[in-house]
Amino acid sequence: MAITGAFAPTGTRPVRWYNYAAYGSMDVLGAGSMAVISGWVLIFYTTFCGLEAWQAGLIFTVARVLDAIASPVIGHISDNMGYTALGQKFGRRRFFILAAIPLLPIFAAMWVAGQTFWYYLVTYVCFELLYAMVIIPYETLAAEMGKDYRTKAKFAGIRILFAQASAIIAGFGPKMLIEWLGEDSADTFLYMGILFSALFMITAACLFLLSWERPPSEVAALRSGEAKPSVAAAIKALYRNLFSTLRIRAFRLHLGMYLGGYISQDVFNAAFTFFVVFALAGSISVASSLLGTMYIVQFVAVMLAINLALRIGPAFAYRLAAASFAIGVIVLLVMWNAGVRSGDALLWVPIAFAGLGRGALNFIPWATYNYMADVDEIVTGRRREGAFAGVMTFVRKLTQSAAVQGVTAIMSLGGFVAGAKQQSPEAITTLALVLGVGTIGMLIFGVIVSFKFKLDPRTHGVLMDEIDRFKSDPDAPTTPETKAIVEDLSGWRHEQLWGRNPVAQVGMTQPH
Repeated sequence: MAITGAFAPTGTRPVRWYNYAAYGSMDVLGAGSMAVISGWVLIFYTTFCGLEAWQAGLIFTVARVLDAIASPVIGHISDNMGYTALGQKFGRRRFFILAAIPLLPIFAAMWVAGQTFWYYLVTYVCFELLYAMVIIPYETLAAEMGKDYRTKAKFAGIRILFAQASAIIAGFGPKMLIEWLGEDSADTFLYMGILFSALFMITAACLFLLSWERPPSEVAALRSGEAKPSVAAAIKALYRNLFSTLRIRAFRLHLGMYLGGYISQDVFNAAFTFFVVFALAGSISVASSLLGTMYIVQFVAVMLAINLALRIGPAFAYRLAAASFAIGVIVLLVMWNAGVRSGDALLWVPIAFAGLGRGALNFIPWATYNYMADVDEIVTGRRREGAFAGVMTFVRKLTQSAAVQGVTAIMSLGGFVAGAKQQSPEAITTLALVLGVGTIGMLIFGVIVSFKFKLDPRTHGVLMDEIDRFKSDPDAPTTPETKAIVEDLSGWRHEQLWGRNPVAQVGMTQPH
């Protein structure tokens, strides 16, 4: 008989298509909001709100830094929420998703034109904190609901497909609204904010209703020997516990690939709309068309990447994706230098190459992320999905804020003038350099890291078999091949695994 309700032992409850769909749809918030923000918030602030480029970048940076500080705290709290009555009733992860639903319209409030710097700072900070409150628990649910490699890969795939679908809306949305409201109407962005706020609330409700977690008894078994942490003990152990995740080799390499693929897109996104408007002599409507088309190609690329990563492994697929994105950027800049401008059909060539690479780069890191808690389990004997999600978000937000602040600061130093209809040749050249050097430099970094990343379907299967062996008989002998694989993935000697190392003791409290 199928197990129903908020909890089910991992692997015992079948994952139906609607469970996959509900999980994936939540990335309308995760990626959809970021697509809207990364594509449009800087130009909205500088064109319709009277802010200078450095002020827009400062808002972005302050919000992301505060979010980065809060994210590990949320991850730690969600790991320990099972000790509370609310966590036992609604789930230690799902409780946060339920609580966030009535607060999500704050996203629409970000897009009201004509307000002060402080208004935009406060609304953006509030949304970023709310975003973390939802996304960090959400990112753990694939590991909670599925055990085997393919199930987790399907969760990652459907998530990124929904992400790309929402990005298509974010790309084409301004163009459709401009046709209705006019090129110079700030309400374009307000209506887009209202649309996405409604989508966020619907998808959050679906996820809460159609997801589940490990039962409290299973989590307790993995954390046997630990007592319920006091507030003081939890705060003291928090950052030691979270940053101990960086002592897991596969996770360090995963972070390198993740940051290489995503920061390259951050730099590209921050500069691209400005580049289209000022370097290619286009408009917001043209930029919307190009971004929307790129996101459509990304959607197709995700479907290709799902099969490609399973067949040839995530690391090699990552390198192919990075090469495609880099080709797109190089061709775009070569065309601009040769005199190609807005409206030329040749512009669709670099857009297609960039979209193919970006779609796969979006999928692959999240596909591999779902297995990081498995590698950690063989090291610590515990499940710390929330800690990994917290560190992922912490590092991502800090580096993303640095990337965007860097782009806006360089734009200002290069002579960019907010609100101007045209920019100087020096400012345009600066935009081109940022777009090219920043994007391709981060792609090269990610590719270098990928050559060391060895987690794939085969090695993950060996890892899971070894975890099962440790659970049944920790002292039983293992094969040399298995030993080599788990040592490479974990970064620890085999005799130190399964709790026999300092990482396993970090963040633990003694029983009363």
